[in-house]
Amino acid sequence: METLRIAFRWVLALFFVAAGLNHFRAPEVYLGMMPPWLPWPEAMNAISGAAEALGGIGLLVPATRRLAGWGLIALLIAVFPANVHVALQGKMPGFDFPAAVLWARLPFQAVFIAAVWWTALAGRRGGAAGEQRTD
Repeated sequence: METLRIAFRWVLALFFVAAGLNHFRAPEVYLGMMPPWLPWPEAMNAISGAAEALGGIGLLVPATRRLAGWGLIALLIAVFPANVHVALQGKMPGFDFPAAVLWARLPFQAVFIAAVWWTALAGRRGGAAGEQRTD
């Protein structure tokens, strides 16, 4: 089971680093997803992109894994309103997804949260299992 957890950790880390860097490569996609009531969209995009990339790197470093896990979970919760906004609008900037796909994306936030928890926090001190891990 530990081998699977490590493999998932690497997949998540690569995903978050790539997605975070994409905020700077194609900011128009993320700016178009933001609800209009959010202030400072460019700053929010840069902050979330940097947090995503750094969180992904942090998952791979044992000393920062726990903090990165909690940070990524907080980030996934924080960006959920933008995903709801996209679903409500029925379009995602830069993509031609059917509206049903945009709605189907929403439950995946919970899947990502669970995956981050499992790879970074489960079984660690303060995690659900309450035991200390040495990885």
